[in-house]
Amino acid sequence: MKYLELYIHTPFCVRKCEYCDFLSFAADSRTQAQYIHALLEEIRFYGACMREYQVSTIYIGGGTPSWLDAELIVSVMDTVYRSFSVTEDAEISIECNPGTVTAAKLAAYRRAGINRLSIGLQSCNNEELKLLGRIHTYEQFLKTYELARNAGFTNINVDLMSGLPYQTADRFADTLQQIIRLKPEHVSAYTLIIEKGTPFYEKYKFDAVKQEAGMKTDILPTEDEAYRIYKLTQHVLKKAGYGQYEISNYAKPGYACRHNIGYWTRDNYLGVGLGAASMIENVRYANTRDIYAYIENCRKLCILPQKAFFEEDSPLLRQAEGDWFGSNLHVSTDILSRNAQIEEFMFLGLRMTEGVTRADFERNFGMPVEAVYREVIEGLKREQLLLSAEGRISLTERGMDLANYCMAKFLF
Repeated sequence: MKYLELYIHTPFCVRKCEYCDFLSFAADSRTQAQYIHALLEEIRFYGACMREYQVSTIYIGGGTPSWLDAELIVSVMDTVYRSFSVTEDAEISIECNPGTVTAAKLAAYRRAGINRLSIGLQSCNNEELKLLGRIHTYEQFLKTYELARNAGFTNINVDLMSGLPYQTADRFADTLQQIIRLKPEHVSAYTLIIEKGTPFYEKYKFDAVKQEAGMKTDILPTEDEAYRIYKLTQHVLKKAGYGQYEISNYAKPGYACRHNIGYWTRDNYLGVGLGAASMIENVRYANTRDIYAYIENCRKLCILPQKAFFEEDSPLLRQAEGDWFGSNLHVSTDILSRNAQIEEFMFLGLRMTEGVTRADFERNFGMPVEAVYREVIEGLKREQLLLSAEGRISLTERGMDLANYCMAKFLF
């Protein structure tokens, strides 16, 4: 039996945040219902295609899944259970935003088998929340958190964001302290990235360039201040009992997010829904991002013959060989070369504080890691950015601070 992670995308949100470049948008209840109906068809389709896999984790993301009516989420989970073999100890997460959940919704999630919540707070400061374009206040978050605990959720993540306009280390430290008092099991602390195509990009793009160049900024924290905030986050959360297991993720013992670890260790994962990405046996797929095409194609889902991916007018990447499949939902399909697999193994694995094991590398690629990266490993060790001991290769604390530099060394 092989294992599979399942990601389920719900692209709907009340209002798009100023910084967000995810595939998400507002839609009426009729469109939401049509979309979920199509999504159920896709889930059933792949359940029938992939019977040799057991699902070990499920992640319902968005968008804001908690904005949807509870019965729509319940129907998704019911269809997953009917279509796939789900392990008894599966980690099943749903993203929710404060102000979009009720006691009744949370109770429905629990009955549907969902056992982990990821709450998108971002900041405990209402001025910062307003600046980000969030629809909630800190007080609404506290109410949501209380409802979640009362509903019986014992595995809760809180998303935080640093590096915000006008933010200081002291202000972010206050957010951290308020969250620590609530004792969530997991904290994700991301640094704001100014993405093209967002309102934030139009407002702060010049400051973002200055920040990246190490120059004095006008609105965003300087590069030095952003670094101080990152180190402060590490120190405060470690002191409170949260272990950093990945660059931006911290957890109480036993509560690291299994679904995300699966991405970083290159487990098979199936993405269903609009724009969802998958990687099955070293083949990457991506669904259409056009909601009308998605709904229409889900009505007539089919496996495309392999030759369709080689035709000149096909929108799919023609880089395939061996056993694989693509469906009429896919707009890209790419079989990863051996070198691409090796690169991913290293730069994804090194995101985690435990790094990668020599045994896993040799098992996956049939040779020692030094056969490929001896000079890179020795060079980074000399710079005191990499540790190589007890069968593991991992970044030092300074290496984590310079993670992008280190990981780039492992690209061919």
